[in-house]
Amino acid sequence: MQICRYMSANGPAWGAVEGGQVYALQDNPLEAFEVGTAPRVEYDKRIGAAGNVALLAPVAPPKMLCIGRNYAEHAAERGHEVPKEPLVFLKPPTTLIGPGQPIVLRSHNGNVHHEAELAIVIGRGGFNIPQEMALDHVLGYTCANDVSDRDFQANDGQWWRAKGQDTFCPLGPWITNDIEASDVRVTCRINGELRQDSRTSLMVYKIPFLVSYLSRFITLETGDLILTGTPAGVGPIRPGEVVEIEVEGIGVLSNPVVQAD
Repeated sequence: MQICRYMSANGPAWGAVEGGQVYALQDNPLEAFEVGTAPRVEYDKRIGAAGNVALLAPVAPPKMLCIGRNYAEHAAERGHEVPKEPLVFLKPPTTLIGPGQPIVLRSHNGNVHHEAELAIVIGRGGFNIPQEMALDHVLGYTCANDVSDRDFQANDGQWWRAKGQDTFCPLGPWITNDIEASDVRVTCRINGELRQDSRTSLMVYKIPFLVSYLSRFITLETGDLILTGTPAGVGPIRPGEVVEIEVEGIGVLSNPVVQAD
């Protein structure tokens, strides 16, 4: 099942994508989720072809927890060691944009990079979740782009300007709950040119560990998002380009880059 959010006549709504078509869900899949089971989702009417429906970011998370330097080759390309514990930072929800929405660069932005990532969507929260039960709390997975301004990242003690600006977290196109995410391909293409190409099996800290680790310090809530880190190959994005993030078994998240001022 591929779960999406789309803009209906009455505002944001939940949908299911099957066979390239979007169908309206009768219930909120996050409310239908039970630990250790697939979400109970039923749909009634067809909305239209996925390519013609205005898809939104597939979740509106209470918080977004992000993991840095979780691929050894990416840590090396940035001149860093692999951290002894997960390197965690947060993005505000105002960074979120959905498929097709523009990544906006402004006059204060310098060296802005793409970062292709697998994102975890928490279905049922908890505190101090045992690692062996961590996947029971996962609703599914989606594609993310942890857009980052390297100038601010290098100069600031905190990364709020580097990674927290509006539009700096494209997400989507939907949530997939039927993949084995421990070993899937993650890629980034700029105007069709392959820039990043790796697999989640190369993550230093794996999905069950990350869910459990984060829940030791902060209560995970239904709908929370965990970005699992980016592989090697990060590089600049420029106005006029189109960034495509693809995770095997999920789909392609495509966003244009524009200059606002």
